[in-house]
Parts: sequence; structure tokens; C-alpha cells
Amino acid sequence: MVQDRLGGQAALICGSVAYDTILLFQDRFKSHILPDKIHILNVSFLVPEMRREFGGCATNIAYSLHLLGDRGVPMATAGDDFGPYRERMHAQGIPVDHIKVVNGTFTAQAFITTDLDDNQITAFHPGAMQHAHLNTVSDAGPGIGLGIVAPDGRDAMIAHAAQFAAAKIPFIFDPGQGLPMFGGEELKTFIGQARWVAVNDYEWGLLQERTGYSVSDITAQVDALVITRGAEGSVIHTRGQTLNVPCAQPKAVVDPTGCGDAYRAGLIHGLLRGLDWPTTGRTASLMGAIKIESRGPQNHSFTREEFDRRFRDNFG
Repeated sequence: MVQDRLGGQAALICGSVAYDTILLFQDRFKSHILPDKIHILNVSFLVPEMRREFGGCATNIAYSLHLLGDRGVPMATAGDDFGPYRERMHAQGIPVDHIKVVNGTFTAQAFITTDLDDNQITAFHPGAMQHAHLNTVSDAGPGIGLGIVAPDGRDAMIAHAAQFAAAKIPFIFDPGQGLPMFGGEELKTFIGQARWVAVNDYEWGLLQERTGYSVSDITAQVDALVITRGAEGSVIHTRGQTLNVPCAQPKAVVDPTGCGDAYRAGLIHGLLRGLDWPTTGRTASLMGAIKIESRGPQNHSFTREEFDRRFRDNFG
């Protein structure tokens, strides 16, 4: 199945912008959190290693899409502390026109403490993301070939999906970690508005539970249901076809943060370029493998020649 070619047009990426602060605890949480004292928990961890990463689904996807030679336009909200992020995006050639700064707020932030067993304790402050509904799809103007509704503020996800549908702009519904915010009827509405649905295997189980939908129920309404399965690859369901996409082999497994966003950039690339589903799925798979080789969601890089060589090496 070949999609309508949308090359030359941009993808509008509705989602979050965030700072990720990663803290490494050089011990194990289980040595300091006593099960019989959990009701009076009061612990402090010395974290000598810390790094700050640029994250958020909208900008992660736009970053990887830019590496592939396409134009992704992030639409998000940020806080008064957005300055360093804005400068970085400018330097990389990623549009900032539709990232609205909400005065008196912080940009969304995740504080992630990881121990030696790779257990994590995360605190997330949504900040400006709670105001993402202040952006509207129509603000992006002409030249948008497709969109994606990625994890964001609840009101924003509902509004942007409806706006894409009203404007007849095909979009990917990618609920991610935002999926638990919605009930079954709301999720059914999203699916009815979308052209494509993308979830990981855990989210797929939750989506089935809340909607009662089967694969065929969803593919009767959308062009494709994409389910990622980590190291086991991914599955793309279309009407009458199930495509098992193999996992591309990374050179090293360093950090999975942002792999799903890199995969989605590969999907968008294929849709914009009118590639068939086998090529699109393998492009997305390779993007995830390349991302996992680097720390943070926006530190991987490659030339087009390098990408094409790795594609041939992995998939023939």
C-alpha cells in the first residue's frame, strides 16, 4: 500500500516541550527504602552525577524528522525558562514559531533519579504544558501535509485532534503516556478522527481495555494501527494486512529515552514521502535503533549516506 505523496509539505507536531534532569544514584533504592517503614517515608539520595537533556515529544519528533531531511513544526507551550531551548532549536534549524511562551510558568520538567539496578523515581512538573490548548492548528497556516497528536495537556490533545479533523488534515493519534487521562468514549472519538494510530504494546493493551476495540475495529476506521514492541520490533496493521517489522540492530544499547519519538519521526517521514509500509516501518525501526545508541532524546546524529548504508545492512 502506497500513501498519497506529501513531500514538500511539513508535519505539524502537537505535543510537549520539556527539560529532563537525569540524576544517577550510585546505590540501590531497596537498600534505603525499608518496606516496613514505607508509611513514614523520608529519604534523601546523594546524586553526584547529573545531566540536563532537551526533551518533550513534540521537539524530540521534530529533531529526528529534521535529521531525515523533512520539516517538522513543533506546536507546544513553554515557560519563562525556554530561552536556552529556543537558542538550541534555532541553531539546529528547527522552527520555534509555534511554541508559545506562557508567562509566569516553567517549561514542563521531569526529574528522573536512577539507581544501579536501573530503577527510576520520576517527578514530573507539567508547567506550561497545562496551557497547550492555547495553541490552535489553524495558527500553523498553509503547507501542513499531516499532523500528529502526541502526549500533551489533556485539553490540548482533545482540541488539536478535533481541529485537525475539521481542517481535513490527516493525523497520527499517538497518546503515549497521556493515554490514561482518557476514558473509552474519548479514545473512540480520537480514533474516529485520526488517519493513523500509534501505540506501544502496553498502551495497546490499555486501549483495548478502555474501548473494547479489536485490531479490526480500529483498522476499519483508520489506515493503519502501529504497535511498537521494543526489542521485538513492531507490527503495522492495515485493512487486510499485518506487517511484522523487524527491529534494527543498534551498535550499543545506551539509553531508550526518546526511542518511541524517533520511531514516530520515521513513520512521519514515510508518510510525507509516500513510501510503502514495509519501507516506512523499517525506516522507523532504524530511527529507534540509532536513538538508543546515545544518551538523551536529542543527541543522536547521522548523515543521509550513513542512514542509507545502515538501512541496507539491516534490511537488505
